[in-house]
Amino acid sequence: MRTVIYPGSFDPITNGHIDIIQRAAKLFDKVIVAVARNESKNPLFTLQERIELVSVSAKHLPNVVCDTFEGLLVNYVEAQGGGAVIRGLRAISDFEFEFQLALMNRKLNERVETIFMMPKDTYTFLSSRIVKEIAGLGGDVSAFVPQVVRTALLEKLTKKPD
Repeated sequence: MRTVIYPGSFDPITNGHIDIIQRAAKLFDKVIVAVARNESKNPLFTLQERIELVSVSAKHLPNVVCDTFEGLLVNYVEAQGGGAVIRGLRAISDFEFEFQLALMNRKLNERVETIFMMPKDTYTFLSSRIVKEIAGLGGDVSAFVPQVVRTALLEKLTKKPD
């Protein structure tokens, strides 16, 4: 079985992420969307909320599962029996950073390959950070995220502090 890992914070998952997941699901027997446990990034959504949003957003893909990980990605990939990591590239600026990560991961574990995928051109501008900013300013993000994410964003951002 050919297994690939698609890691990220997914705070929140966007249509660009979904595009990459759908295309990876055509190429691999199993796609594990691995939500990173990294609280130092101060995510808007909790780890459990992000896992739920990813799971619901990808439920139409039978060979896609959602999981969580912390620590070195290459160790997680090895533990899951994966052979590759999928990374999305939106722009040249993404490439520099992702290229460095890929080379470091190769140095740490040469059995783990990195595959770069570009989203559809309609999603090249899209990022979770921009989606959160637009939603926080009252903008409509329905074209950028699955409906379940749009609803969760509205609930999270309109919740009155106690």
